[in-house]
Amino acid sequence: MRFTALLLLLLTLIPAAHADDGHAALHRLFAEEWERGLRESPENAAYNGDMRFNDRWSDLSLKAIADSEAADRAAMARLHAIDRKALSAQDQLHYDTFEWLLNKDIERQPFREYLMPMTHQGGVQTADGITELLAFSTEKDYRDWLARMDALPVLIEQTLALMREGVRSGRTPPKAIMTRVPAQIAAQLVTDPEKSGFFAPFKRYPESFTDAQRAALSKEARTLITGKIVPAYARLGEYFNAEYLPATRSSIAATDLPDGKAYYDLLARYYTTTALSADEIHGIGLKEVARIRARMEAVKAETGFKGSLPEFFSFLRSDPRFFYTSPEALLEGYQAMSKRIDPELVKVFGVLPRLTYGVRAIPASIAPDTTTAYYQGGATDGTRPGYYYVNLYKPEVRPKWEMLPLSLHEAVPGHHFQFARGMELPEMPMFRRTAYFVAYGEGWGLYAEQLGYDMGLYDDPYDRMGQLTYEMWRAVRLVVDTGMHAKGWTRQQAIDYFKANAPKTDQDIVNEIDRYIGTPGQALAYKIGQLKISELRARAQGRLGARFNLRAFHDEVLGTGSVPLDTLEKHMDAWIAAQAAQ
Repeated sequence: MRFTALLLLLLTLIPAAHADDGHAALHRLFAEEWERGLRESPENAAYNGDMRFNDRWSDLSLKAIADSEAADRAAMARLHAIDRKALSAQDQLHYDTFEWLLNKDIERQPFREYLMPMTHQGGVQTADGITELLAFSTEKDYRDWLARMDALPVLIEQTLALMREGVRSGRTPPKAIMTRVPAQIAAQLVTDPEKSGFFAPFKRYPESFTDAQRAALSKEARTLITGKIVPAYARLGEYFNAEYLPATRSSIAATDLPDGKAYYDLLARYYTTTALSADEIHGIGLKEVARIRARMEAVKAETGFKGSLPEFFSFLRSDPRFFYTSPEALLEGYQAMSKRIDPELVKVFGVLPRLTYGVRAIPASIAPDTTTAYYQGGATDGTRPGYYYVNLYKPEVRPKWEMLPLSLHEAVPGHHFQFARGMELPEMPMFRRTAYFVAYGEGWGLYAEQLGYDMGLYDDPYDRMGQLTYEMWRAVRLVVDTGMHAKGWTRQQAIDYFKANAPKTDQDIVNEIDRYIGTPGQALAYKIGQLKISELRARAQGRLGARFNLRAFHDEVLGTGSVPLDTLEKHMDAWIAAQAAQ
């Protein structure tokens, strides 16, 4: 009897030990791959608040890129060596999420995206922008930045090598968007080093620094800018203007790249986290445009405007009452809008993130060529808040009626809630706390715009038109992105379609279309993600009836962390079933 009991005890312990071994191996893989990611991308490390690599840039040499791709494949082999079935349900979710991300990275390798290292929205020509992420509080912080400045010519040479290989292999970006880049490079060719973006940190020393420290650091910065940085950018400009720009492709479609159709199909799957085809996404977009347009007609009638919908759009784009007259007033307007939203959040959330956020202007060097606003997440250790960046370039094209849905999307309860809540899930491995599935993240952002109704914020018909405009904007994206990249649409055709269906200003429309050209497929994620979250909410309401708790629903969606849409659906279906069973 004693032997039998002991044998039975050992048999029950063996699976548990095996599961523990799998758990340990899995989380060791997660930790090591997280560390590798930080080491390979010092810029991403800084974004996450890890400043250990602040004296260097990413290595963009072809050897380093090949080594990184090989490491991805090795990580996948390590993952598949772990018995998924022996893992806990939570670890299986982590396993599946990690596998999805790694698999998409490996699937993208043959398309050699790194051979197009610059876009009109960023690249080595805007490298000084990383100062927005860095803290300059100690002499080491400044010394690290000086080391980065000293290494910039190497980064530029690596970028040039990638561009030359891109030209040789037929992998170049569209000329239509790259014509914006020469001005960005020219902005770095300063004659006064103190006017360089790289010098900005040396204009704001901590009070504790002595005059001698300040003088020595500033002198070294001026020497590097004049002697190394400006000449390196001059070499970049000479090659870009004389050789690269003429060699960029005249077409705008991703399908015109080598293996372009397979590439765009992959991007559509990657960004939407679905198996939807370009034709299916195009059809969804057309249907949504028609539905939202009908709602716009109703709001137009509510305002008392007597003209047609296109005439109403022109009125919204041009009437002075809808615009601030200075960048300063526009920034104050955004700050006031955030203060208006904050107190209402408790109506729709039970859990509010601890991390704070602020409102900042988009740097003037990139504002003319970038979007209306964007969000920058806080540091993972909570040492840097999140920031809602707003575009103050040409306030006369930034209408007041778009500020409410934009703030709901980019700040609270949109991206700030999503990123901050993710970072405040300590039981998750780091890659899960910081993962960004675009369909989940941007789908949540677009869904968050509509929460203004639940919070009682859309009390003005022009604000409601703003919400519909922003929803229409994302529906239009489904049509024009697939149109340009899979159906032969021209850039002008896409601009015209956008303008016919939304009162966004011309400046924004052109910048948006160029963004879709430069980042194929990314724009598909927003509406697809929002439709899924809205579908899940309707499902929960239908199943739970009077017991449906909106605050609990939102807390659970954000508490899931960023995942593919089918994973979110399975998780929320289980949550709905558990709520129904209580």
